[in-house]
Amino acid sequence: MGKIFEFGEALDGYTVPVLNEREVRASAGILFFFALVSFMNAWLVGDFRLTRVFVAAFLIDFTIRIFINPKYAPSLILGRFAVRWQTPEYVGAPQKRFAWSIGWALALTMLYLVVLNRIIGPINLIVCSTCLVLLFFEAAFGICLGCKIYNLFARQQAQHCPGGTCDVRSSLPIGVAQSVVTALFLVALFFLGKTLLNDPRDIRFLEKNATPSTAPTQSGSDSGDCTPPDWAVAMGHAEQWKLHHNCK
Repeated sequence: MGKIFEFGEALDGYTVPVLNEREVRASAGILFFFALVSFMNAWLVGDFRLTRVFVAAFLIDFTIRIFINPKYAPSLILGRFAVRWQTPEYVGAPQKRFAWSIGWALALTMLYLVVLNRIIGPINLIVCSTCLVLLFFEAAFGICLGCKIYNLFARQQAQHCPGGTCDVRSSLPIGVAQSVVTALFLVALFFLGKTLLNDPRDIRFLEKNATPSTAPTQSGSDSGDCTPPDWAVAMGHAEQWKLHHNCK
């Protein structure tokens, strides 16, 4: 069973407590999905209810991780179930605890701003974006940005990092041909996107199917329907709000 209050597992061959990196990455992917859904729901339609629910759930999950035991954190339990047939990859627990403390502080900030006080503004966007970036890098690349910050302050550097990054200082080089292919792809994507996003057929379709409540009027912003709400103005989202509501 092990202890209820502990952080990481003590395994033979490891000098510090460790965690299964595969579980951690799976958990980060699960949290990133719900964080992105709640963020986009607030950003596009101004509905912060999902955001408040997610912030509360995120804070509870990280509180259990840091102050009780990662084994009992719901997202890590789901992550453990998802990768139960994969060989564990053990990484040092101390740097993970520091990184998760950053996430816990971000969640606590959002609890105060969005859940308790209903404050909407640029600070929310910054905090949410930071959280999404941290989760995405962990889930997609196995890069723990908080762990890199840990190395700037800890007396003892992080040990047993995912992919051996604590010891490996360089990886396979990216050749000139690969760089050229990537650059050409991005250039082609830019022009392709510019063409597709401005296709006259799509513009006519949107204008034809615009509902009366969102259709642009001759007076433009003189209409109450085209006046951005306070939350959109506070987030610097006024112009995007007009675009989403087909207002001039």
